[in-house]
Amino acid sequence: MLFVTAAQMPTAVAADLSVKAGSSSPAYDWSGFYAGMNMGYISGGSNWTAAPSLSGALDMFQPFDLFKGTGSFSTGLQAGYNYMLPNRFVVGAEVDASFPSIENPNGISIGGTSTLSSPFGAESYSETVLSSGTVRGRIGYAPANWLFYATGGFAWTYDRLTLTQLATGTTDMPFLWRLGWTAGVGVETPVAPHWTARLEYLFTDYGNSSVLFANAGQRFNSDLSLQALRAGLNYRFGDDVASSTVPSSTLDPDIVNFHGQTTFTWQGYPAFRSPYEGTNSLPGGSSGRETWDATLFAGIRLWPGAELWLNPEIDQGFGIGNTLGIAGYTSGEAYKIGFTYPYTRLQRAFIRQTIDLGGDSQKVDAGINQFAGSQTANRLVLTVGKFSVTDVFDNNKYAHDPRNDFLNWSVVDTGTFDYAADPWGYTLGAAAEWYHGDWTLRGGLFDLSILPNNLELDPTFGQFQWVGEIERRFELWGHPGKIAVTGFLSRGRMGSYQDAITLAQITGEPADIAAVRQYRSRGGLSMNIEQEITSDLGAFVRAGIANGDIEPYEFTDIDRTVAAGLSLKGARWGRPDDTVGVAGVINGISDEHEAFFNAGGLGILIGDGQLPRPGMEQIVEAYYSYAVASSTKVTFDYQFIANPAYNTDRGPVSVFGARLHSAF
Repeated sequence: MLFVTAAQMPTAVAADLSVKAGSSSPAYDWSGFYAGMNMGYISGGSNWTAAPSLSGALDMFQPFDLFKGTGSFSTGLQAGYNYMLPNRFVVGAEVDASFPSIENPNGISIGGTSTLSSPFGAESYSETVLSSGTVRGRIGYAPANWLFYATGGFAWTYDRLTLTQLATGTTDMPFLWRLGWTAGVGVETPVAPHWTARLEYLFTDYGNSSVLFANAGQRFNSDLSLQALRAGLNYRFGDDVASSTVPSSTLDPDIVNFHGQTTFTWQGYPAFRSPYEGTNSLPGGSSGRETWDATLFAGIRLWPGAELWLNPEIDQGFGIGNTLGIAGYTSGEAYKIGFTYPYTRLQRAFIRQTIDLGGDSQKVDAGINQFAGSQTANRLVLTVGKFSVTDVFDNNKYAHDPRNDFLNWSVVDTGTFDYAADPWGYTLGAAAEWYHGDWTLRGGLFDLSILPNNLELDPTFGQFQWVGEIERRFELWGHPGKIAVTGFLSRGRMGSYQDAITLAQITGEPADIAAVRQYRSRGGLSMNIEQEITSDLGAFVRAGIANGDIEPYEFTDIDRTVAAGLSLKGARWGRPDDTVGVAGVINGISDEHEAFFNAGGLGILIGDGQLPRPGMEQIVEAYYSYAVASSTKVTFDYQFIANPAYNTDRGPVSVFGARLHSAF
């Protein structure tokens, strides 16, 4: 489970709890509204029948695959209301919706597949859950600070059923709503002011349903039942919850830390000049797409200086052009894999160890994946697990967070920094940071995908990447700034552009980089500068170069880049929480890279089928972030892209965007 219960706490935490439990305090009052997030693992089965006398059973359980991020797990959102009677019986109602993991390469999340022989020949039949939810009542008893409850009510699920004729590949994929009932039990306890944690078991029966596969003219009948064990967190609303009803036996806020965020981003563009298009082109007609995500940042202190962080996330949507067509892509909130329905990813799961080495003590405020406390100026920080390379490297306070500042990929990160990542930007690895005075030295080793730009990370670590960075902090005219130089070296099966062009000339086919991949190296170097100019105005500059003879492995098709911009807070016009930013970036590729695209080659994000008149990709981005409240901001964004995908025959493109972001 991804949420830590009291029984799982380390010894130091347990000791802290036992001391606190000895003090007298009023029993917890469970009355009130709450909302939260849960994550769990699901198993179950579906028995199916079809004419003339076919039958079988599907096992809906799928094992967790760390390197693909798949399995029969889900993340959900819930909201409800409790009322506690004077005798400490609690009654309530709750509604929830759950979203399964991203589908595995066979198109299955929570689901299964059967192979059968029918009068039509060999067939494959599968079911997979796309989303589900319940509306339930709860009744329980609350001795001291625990709530033990039973729950039951109405349940629904939205599934996709697939029947494939294996000989011809003909596929039917109808969708099916199933309705049923659910029942279960659970236990819940407060863990911090406003916060409670729960562990819950649910059994759900959706009964029998029938679906017609039109292409095959076959009807299948099936039932479905699921069992879920899930852990969750609830946030209870109301100031009185924190001030008067939290018992002293709850976990110390210094031991657990919970934050969350949700971001909705829309981008669209009008039609632009497009005399031709290729497989990876941005379509020339007008288009608009949206993305949405919700993330929980849950942390617990393990021992002095050590923290465990888990970040389950729900994602949905697509970028414009299905995240293709522009090397400096327009939205850091759009991933390389999109999906119409919300799905679950465990984006981060890592341990961080901080070792103080002396020097001045520095206060650290609580935040996302960060405990409040103090640290010394000289320290060693070790991070191991699943996280983003850019959590540690290539940071810039003015341009690094697409949920709060700029959106463009080559503005928030150095465009040539081909960092190890899955399609969502995360990987497995380890990093070390040594802070000493005004200097920081960083290094890391990370897992690459099993193939360039692939869904699956390499389970053997045979494809890997070294990253190093040196940073110098300074003051300029009394204002802080820093400069960092970052280098990477990737080792894996990559293709040479010249080899692909030569092969295309021999075969007469478009250049195919996958056909010429060999185990080799690709490196790059970049510089990152940030400088405060006044208390509310800052500037940044990024520049980078990478090996242009070899294909990029993970990020995007950029061999050289220069970006610069300004960020201004709104204090001068009476809105100190607002921010306006403007940036420009110029991206380029090598001559061999251009010739590869002109030979019909496809890159990670781009490929117009031809590139007879190449040019530098030039981008200007401007945004205004309006603070609706301290935790909620609405941002309006505009990007102008000249020569998208380095093609002077196409564009320019004007991309308009809006972003709603809320965090706690």
